[in-house]
Amino acid sequence: MKIAVSGKGGSGKTTIAAGLIQILVEKGKPVVAVDCDPDISLGLALDFPDYGKIRPICQMKELIAERTESDPAKPQGFFKINPRVDDIPEKFCPQDKGIRLIVMGKVDKPQGGCLCPENTFVRSLMAHLVLKEEEVVIMDMAAGSEHLGRATARGVDVFLIIVEPSQMSLQTARHIQDLSKGLGIPKVFFIANKIKAPGDLDFIKSSVGEDLAGSMSFNKILEESRGKFIFDAASHREFESIYTKIFNPAASR
Repeated sequence: MKIAVSGKGGSGKTTIAAGLIQILVEKGKPVVAVDCDPDISLGLALDFPDYGKIRPICQMKELIAERTESDPAKPQGFFKINPRVDDIPEKFCPQDKGIRLIVMGKVDKPQGGCLCPENTFVRSLMAHLVLKEEEVVIMDMAAGSEHLGRATARGVDVFLIIVEPSQMSLQTARHIQDLSKGLGIPKVFFIANKIKAPGDLDFIKSSVGEDLAGSMSFNKILEESRGKFIFDAASHREFESIYTKIFNPAASR
């Protein structure tokens, strides 16, 4: 199963990704956790050992130059567009308690979508992860889905869009949904987050209907944890419900 998690900035997508990863680990499923957000916060949420010392993939300039056969002194020169990436997770990405953490990082270029060795290498690695990696892959994406190429999107099984009870958040979520469906992703679900009252959930349900995969109540413990994900009994039950909806939909009916 390959799952991409996206949403408006501040909607809580990293928290949702971390919670799903923890539930999967509890159930004995090894997970490849991919931090695709330039903010690089998934390692913090997972309390991953020495997460601050993990070197993002896009900063491995020498490796990228070697694999893409490019010349860093000539950034506009020719380079290989299908570099070898199959050994990257095991060789360069740490593993702890059933989680292998891959930090993509931010490509430091004037145009983020430019055809450059760094972007090409990151896209190739993402395509490998969703098309060939055997473990469950959870990707914490930047807002939107524009950075998913069509080849990569074909390997994504589920796209989760995190939405808060506000008109602006719903508008952004709908835009992401349209982009995701345009890329051919088979299942696109919403998760309502930061729900403080029944009316909040009703507001979101009235817009997304059956596409809602679950909801998460506003959690003061998470709010005060400074980015680190902390399970309590209530959030654990909510994540269990979301897990069932995604991984065992027949049982949730």
